[in-house]
Amino acid sequence: MTEIERVGPAPVSPLAAEQLVRMRDGVHLATDVYLPGGDDAPGDTILIRLPYDKSGSYTFIPLIAEYLMSHGYRVVAQDVRGKFRSEGDALIFVNEARDGFDTIEWITQQTWSNGRVAMWGDSYYGYTQWAAVSTQHPALKAIAPRVTGTQLGEPVHRHPGDITRPVEWAVTYLYPLSYFHSQDAYFWALDPARRPFSAQAEEAMDAIGSRSISYDQWFPRPVHLPRFPDGTPFDARAIPVLHTIGLWDNCAPLSWADVAEIERRPAWALNHFLRIEAMDHESFYLDDPAEARIEDRPEEQIRRELPRMLDPALEFFDVFVRGNGSAADIPRVAWALAGTEGMRRAPSWPPPGTRELRLHATAQAELTASAVAESGEATWTHDPADLVPSSVPNAFAFLLFQPDEAPLGERDDVLVFTSAPFEQDTDLVGSASARARISSDGPVMDLFVRVLDLAPDGTALRIARGQVQLADASRPTDVDVDLGQVSYRLGAGHRIRVHLSSSDFPEFLPEPGTGEHPWSATGMRANRQTVALGGESGLTIALSVLAEEGVLA
Repeated sequence: MTEIERVGPAPVSPLAAEQLVRMRDGVHLATDVYLPGGDDAPGDTILIRLPYDKSGSYTFIPLIAEYLMSHGYRVVAQDVRGKFRSEGDALIFVNEARDGFDTIEWITQQTWSNGRVAMWGDSYYGYTQWAAVSTQHPALKAIAPRVTGTQLGEPVHRHPGDITRPVEWAVTYLYPLSYFHSQDAYFWALDPARRPFSAQAEEAMDAIGSRSISYDQWFPRPVHLPRFPDGTPFDARAIPVLHTIGLWDNCAPLSWADVAEIERRPAWALNHFLRIEAMDHESFYLDDPAEARIEDRPEEQIRRELPRMLDPALEFFDVFVRGNGSAADIPRVAWALAGTEGMRRAPSWPPPGTRELRLHATAQAELTASAVAESGEATWTHDPADLVPSSVPNAFAFLLFQPDEAPLGERDDVLVFTSAPFEQDTDLVGSASARARISSDGPVMDLFVRVLDLAPDGTALRIARGQVQLADASRPTDVDVDLGQVSYRLGAGHRIRVHLSSSDFPEFLPEPGTGEHPWSATGMRANRQTVALGGESGLTIALSVLAEEGVLA
C-alpha cells in the first residue's frame, strides 16, 4: 500500500469570524463570515459552500473573500456537512440542497444581511449552488456556477438493456475515498499494475481506520439517495444564472448537459447567461505564459488572476442582485475563440453563421471532406496490461501541462487519421461529434476519440474529445460519440488529426477485456477492436465551422 497523505483544516482566516450554523436536524456547519471593514450594516451577501476547506490553500477562499469584500459584499464561506470543521457525516452530494436552504435562511436573519443572497463557486461549490436553487429560497437572487454540473460525480448506471453508456471516470470512485472519506482529506495513488482496484480501496480504508460512507453508497451495491429531495433545480423557480464553462474542462460534458436542459425550459432559458472560456477545470488558460503555469500558484499570482475569475460574476451580481443596470447589459453568450484575444458576444450558442464540416476517415489513414465510397476496416488491440496513458497526470489541469499528444499516435494501439493542411485560418465553433461502426472480440468495448490540432512542427494539441462504451461489442454497431463543444482557431497550414483508442488511464477506468466491472475486475484479456472505414458506416468526424469554411490544401 502506498503512503496516505492526510490533510486537515487550515487556521481560520484573520479576516473572518467563524460561526457554527445550526441546520434543521441539529448538525452545525462551520461558517466563516467576512464583513467589509468589519461593518455589520446590512448589505448583499455572496455565499460559497464547499468541501475543500474554507480556510485552505487549494481554493484560496480567504483571498477570494477579500476581493469580493473590496466590492462591498459580505461573504459567507462554509465547510459542507461532514467536512473539515463542520459536524455531521461526509455524505457526498445528498445534503447540499436543504443545508443550502438553511444556511441562506440563517444569513437573512443576521444584522449584516439585507436579505439578498448570491452564490459563487467552481466544481463541487458550483454544484452546491444548483442544490440550493432546487429549494427555492426567496432570498437567493442569482448564482454564478463555474465548471460544474447538476450530475457532477454521478457513477455510470449499468442496465442490462444498454447499447451504449458513458465510460467510467476513475475519479468517480477515488473522490469519495479522498475528499469525502471523512472530515479530513486523504490522498493516495492508485497502482495501475494491481487488480482489482477495489482491493486497493479496501486497503486504503483499512489503513485510515474507517470506511467512507460516500464510497459505500456507490460501490459495490449502489444506493441512489436523492440529490434534490425537493425536485430538480430546473423544476424550481428560475433565477438569473451566469454559467461558466471551460473549453478544456474535463467536466464540461456535465455543464453542456445542463445547458441543453435549460434550453428546454423557457423560464430558465430567459434567465440563462453563458460564458465560455479557454480554460480547464483548475482555471489554467490556453494563453497563460509558461511562467504562470504553476501547480501551486503563489499568493501574488493568485491575486493577479482574481479579476479574470471574479469580475464577470461581480458585473452579473451588480445587475441581478443590486439592481444596477438591466439584463441587456450582460451578454447572453460571452465566448472565447481560442487562439485569438479577448471575449466575443453572441445572442446564442453556437453563434449565428456556423456550418457543418464532415471529415471521413480512409484506409490510407487520411481525413477527407469527400465521402469515401470504398468500404474497409481498421483494427487495433486493447491490452488492459498495457494501457494508453492519459496525456496529463492531472486531468483537471490539462492546460497546466498543455501536452503534445502527437507521440501517443506512435503506439500500435492508437489509430491515427490526418487531414491535408488547411489553406487559411479556420474557426471551429460549435458542436463536434463522431460516428463509427465498431465491434470487438471481447464482450465490452470502449472507444476514445480525440481531435487534435496538428501544427506544421509536428506537435498536436487536443481540441475536442469524447468516449463511449459499447455494452455488447460482439456484433458491429453504429455509435455516436459526443466530442463536446469547440471554439478554436485552426491556423493556416495546420491539419486536423484524429486518434482512436480503447483506453485513457488513469483518467478513465480501463475495460479488463472480460466483461467484469472495471473497478472490481480480477482478470484481464486482450481484445481485438474493429472500426469500419468508408461506405455508409465509415468513421466520420463532424465539426462546426464559423463563417468562411476552411479550405483543405
